[in-house]
Amino acid sequence: MKNWQTKKLGEICDLQNGFAFKSKDYVEKSNTMNFRMSQIRPGGGIDLDNNPKYLPDNYAALYKEYLLKDGDLVIAMTDMATETKILGVPTMVITDGKKLLLNQRVGRLFEIDLKQVFVPFLCSMLTSPQIKDYYKGLGRGGLQINIGKQEILNAIIPLPPVSEQRRIVKKLDKIFAAIEKAKKSAQKNLANARELFESYLQSVFSNPGEGWEEKKIGQIAVVEYGFTDKARDEGDFRFIRITDIDKNGCLINEDKKYINSSKEAQKYLLNNDDLLMARTGATFAKVLLYKDSEKSVFASYLIKIRFTENILNELYWFFSKTKSYWDQANTLSSGSAQPQFNGAALKEVVFTYPKSATKQKAMVSKFNALSAQTKKLEAIYRQKLADLEELKKAVLKKAFSGEL
Repeated sequence: MKNWQTKKLGEICDLQNGFAFKSKDYVEKSNTMNFRMSQIRPGGGIDLDNNPKYLPDNYAALYKEYLLKDGDLVIAMTDMATETKILGVPTMVITDGKKLLLNQRVGRLFEIDLKQVFVPFLCSMLTSPQIKDYYKGLGRGGLQINIGKQEILNAIIPLPPVSEQRRIVKKLDKIFAAIEKAKKSAQKNLANARELFESYLQSVFSNPGEGWEEKKIGQIAVVEYGFTDKARDEGDFRFIRITDIDKNGCLINEDKKYINSSKEAQKYLLNNDDLLMARTGATFAKVLLYKDSEKSVFASYLIKIRFTENILNELYWFFSKTKSYWDQANTLSSGSAQPQFNGAALKEVVFTYPKSATKQKAMVSKFNALSAQTKKLEAIYRQKLADLEELKKAVLKKAFSGEL
């Protein structure tokens, strides 16, 4: 590390805090946006379409000292303590022709001394594990980490000569390009594994054989709405809500909620392999195959599907993952901002299935075997993605330590 120095960030640049714009100032639409932390994405990207908040256009002149321009470097000053994704990550501003006003808890790095630092090198150092650990260490035990201007400017940055900085950035760019290429390949393989399984399910249910029936759910099942109660952190029965269903139709076991026992609540107790469907929200029409882990009651935004004919619940659960099912669900649902898929709509869903119990069991057995293989492949690709992310961190750590 010959000719390397270490300096506080404040010796290289300054930081401007944003302004505390009030929500009452927001307008429905304008060309002037409040640039908030939600516009900063993990990895240092910009997303102006992520929950945008608009301000009157005359604010651009009124608050011109907070007006961002293309190429400005901003950082988020708040993040979740449990999983920091954007805290302190340098992000290059792209205005896309809009007037962007710097909001509170977002800082702008300015007066960067270009004689001391090559900006891409500075960005790399600010995303290094050493700096991230420094920011995390400023957390005070709460749910959020809030870092102040002086704490950011006190961060220690290694500074080789600018020519060496350029060499390191060139090498980092080459390594990161290779890592990104490998990540895209793993992501594609991960998506392909899921799509192949879903495609197989679709081909089975859309090509019925001899002895198959085609009926609406209303003809072969009873639908039951769930129980209304106030969710608590402790209680006698777990309270299953629409937010407890993951994207794969399985039960999420974090942030569990409970209710107290009552004569009325006991009517809504679940049995193993019961089918529940979310009737609204982000998980609308998603079907859960409940696995009995503890005594549980289902909430009112869920619908229980109870077949009156000899049909395996698990067979319908697999059907709910097909394109045929989702085409119907999207057609039958009402509302755009908050889709609604109630019991009446559910009864109109057409389900094609074999009448033979033996055939149903054989299908479910094969689906489960293929699902297990798919999950193994997914686990391999997810691990590869995690390994690549760790490799990127290790490379940055070496660059920070002058070992690259």
